[in-house]
Amino acid sequence: MIEIAPRQLSASAHWFPSDDPGPGPIGEHALATGVGHWWADRAVRPQVIAVSCAGHAVLRGDPANLTPQALAPLADQRIDAPARFLPALTAAFGQLSSWDRMAWTQQAAPQKCTTPRGITVRRLEPADTDALHALSPDAAWISASWGGALGLASSGHGWAAVDRGGHVLTVACTYFRGRRYEDVAVLTAPDPRHRRLALACVTALTADITARGHTPSWNCSALDRAGRLLAWTAGFRLVREYVHYATRSPELHELLTT
Repeated sequence: MIEIAPRQLSASAHWFPSDDPGPGPIGEHALATGVGHWWADRAVRPQVIAVSCAGHAVLRGDPANLTPQALAPLADQRIDAPARFLPALTAAFGQLSSWDRMAWTQQAAPQKCTTPRGITVRRLEPADTDALHALSPDAAWISASWGGALGLASSGHGWAAVDRGGHVLTVACTYFRGRRYEDVAVLTAPDPRHRRLALACVTALTADITARGHTPSWNCSALDRAGRLLAWTAGFRLVREYVHYATRSPELHELLTT
């Protein structure tokens, strides 16, 4: 596939409906923020279109004429695709890892929680960029959908529990923002888990999302017990289950099959 500019997508927007919680808002988020990449099998009247952002991809269209090489841009992604794409994905990447996922929406009030003394739950600001960088190298994923720590800190879509020294302990943010749903992500440092800072940050964020006229959504692995528990205490309820597929690089697939 070839990379295309968002301005070429007007005729294909119907391929990425966002009426259901789940991966749908990825396309809208990428269009609105400019973070992500768009791919098509051809520049004029494409039959297949994909959007990727922060390691997630949505693939739509007719895979009839796809070659394994055409799907190479979607290596090392977690892909949401209809079942008709599975033969093409398997040919391109070999054995796919399937993940059972759960989509939730906020339908009840969050459980009440108190913030410990000396900790403030507030909206992230650009001045918090260094504090986000300081979390850990493994924490970079929380800001990936906004193009990095500065993008998240400047977006107005992140809330954090911050101590008196300005250290960020927990972050909750809109990970993918659509016209209807805003998908919530949370990062919690190990030490303050028992203080329910994640719930406090999610509560502040979802109130903000609701005030914008959008519906908070939540996506997690079916095996993520901690994530499911946090979603429930924050008022989210299960709406549907789906599957996405993790791909490996074509080079690794070729190495393993020769």
